[in-house]
Amino acid sequence: MDSSVREQKIAAAFVELADTLVDDFDVIDFLQRLAARCVELLDVSAAGLMLATPHGELQTAASSDERAWLLELLEIQHQEGPCLECYRSRSTVMPVSLDSTETLLRWPVFAPRAREYGFRSTYAIPLRLRETVIGALNLFTHTPRLSLPPGEVALAQALADAATIGILQQRTVRQSELVAGQLQSALTSRVRLEQAKGMLAERWTVSVDEAFESLRAYARREDRQLSEVALDIVVGKLDSAQVRGDA
Repeated sequence: MDSSVREQKIAAAFVELADTLVDDFDVIDFLQRLAARCVELLDVSAAGLMLATPHGELQTAASSDERAWLLELLEIQHQEGPCLECYRSRSTVMPVSLDSTETLLRWPVFAPRAREYGFRSTYAIPLRLRETVIGALNLFTHTPRLSLPPGEVALAQALADAATIGILQQRTVRQSELVAGQLQSALTSRVRLEQAKGMLAERWTVSVDEAFESLRAYARREDRQLSEVALDIVVGKLDSAQVRGDA
């Protein structure tokens, strides 16, 4: 690939990985694109990605082809392989030959299967932002390689970092939206409660505090949320005489 064309493709890939602040963001599609870009831009034959669950367990997320996908499943099933070692150590697993005796002893199930699929070496990059590791990127080659071209690991790590930032950024936005929604819901509930207290106090010619005590006693007796009972009072769904009878 011409160097200028490659530079343009690399730039486009980073722009693509930064575009996560959209309403229809799909993390699986996002990681599928990352896997495809790795094969396109790096000297590798296949790529696979795993993401960690909130409990710290790795799950398959995306792959450039079926072979990489099956190898990821094999890693999880037998708890061995470059992705798992990368995630656990929180650091890069440098290229290893899948033909070596040492690798066969290290990954007795994974290494032979990877060789059956035509791969001869593999390495893994953590999806990491400072101290936070959310998964790992697994890369495979058809040729035996114990070293990488200058800048290869740096570019692979940069792609992984960009993807990690994008995913964490999207999680932060969604969490913020959730918190904002919860806050708005709480404020709405509070307004309804004040309305219900005022309505009951006026109907019964009692203080607002007395109305509130009756409202709370009814909610407890019926094992219902106070905000729900308040809403029923406001919209006229609940007879206020029932509430006062529990005072």
